[in-house]
Formats: sequence, C-alpha cells, structure tokens
Amino acid sequence: MSRLRLTALSHRRLGLLLSLSGLALAGCVYGFAGGGLPHDIKTVAVLPFDNYTSEPTLTQLINVKVREAVQGRLGLRQAGETQADAIVRGSITRYDADLPTAYSGSGNGQVTVTQRQVQITLNIEITNQRTGKVLWQRQGLPVEGSYTPPNEADGRDKALDKLVTQIVEGAQSQW
Repeated sequence: MSRLRLTALSHRRLGLLLSLSGLALAGCVYGFAGGGLPHDIKTVAVLPFDNYTSEPTLTQLINVKVREAVQGRLGLRQAGETQADAIVRGSITRYDADLPTAYSGSGNGQVTVTQRQVQITLNIEITNQRTGKVLWQRQGLPVEGSYTPPNEADGRDKALDKLVTQIVEGAQSQW
C-alpha cells in the first residue's frame, strides 16, 4: 500500500513539475530585435550604376538583378527617385571575364585551361532618402562566378547571383 501511495505521489510531483516548467517557458518571450531595413522603408529607386569598365552591357544586367532583389527578396516596391524611401546607387569598377582557375596537362607538356572565372568589382550603397543615412554600403565588393570555357555568360550570371545575395544579406543584417 505504501508503495502505491509513493508512486501516486511521484506522478503528482512529476505532473506539477512539468506544469511549472511549461508555465515558465510560456512566460519567457524570446525574439530578435533589429536587423533589416527600417520599418519606414517601403519603396526604392535603383539608379543606373556608373560603369567604369569596357563592358557596356553590365549596367543593364546589374540594374535588373538589383531591382529584382530589392523588390522580390527585400519586399520593397519600385518608385521614382524623388518619391522613393530608399535609393540604391553604385558603380562598376572592374570586370575581368577571363581569369584562369583550373588547368589540365597532357603527357606532351601542353597545358589547357579547363575552368575560368568572371570577377566583377562594385561600389554600392542603399541610402534612406528621408534622413540621408546610409543603410548599407560596400566599397570594392568583388563577386565571382566560375565557368567552363567558352561559357562566359554562365560565370557572369553566377557572379550577379552572388551580388544579389550580398546585397540582400547586407541589408537584412543591419543591427
């Protein structure tokens, strides 16, 4: 009989302990504050990037990718420069499309480049137009993309995807 009472008492204590633990955890509010763009930034204008390279198509390609990123991944609506809450501006400072990264050799001493890399270097900033405060900026940001010759466009696309990721992660990580 005493063993039965002891088991019932143990079950009640265990139930009480679990209930108290549940209440303690429910009362513990946990979350992250900060990060991302300020809540009042709802619209953005992506200005044409200055292009200091000999590759004229880069300006349009980068502007399209950046616009898609700030709209699709950051959730901002496109607006004209004078009405936008934030402005994205930048410059393309370097474009190297033919950097060898992998080689293969043959028995006769001949070396063949089997992998190349596109590298684009940019300066970019996102500014709160109302306050003039720079929300995110990178100077000399390099992005690269590897490709198998002669598919330079594949490498450029990979580099632009990395640029988009850098912008989105940078804008979202502001504390």
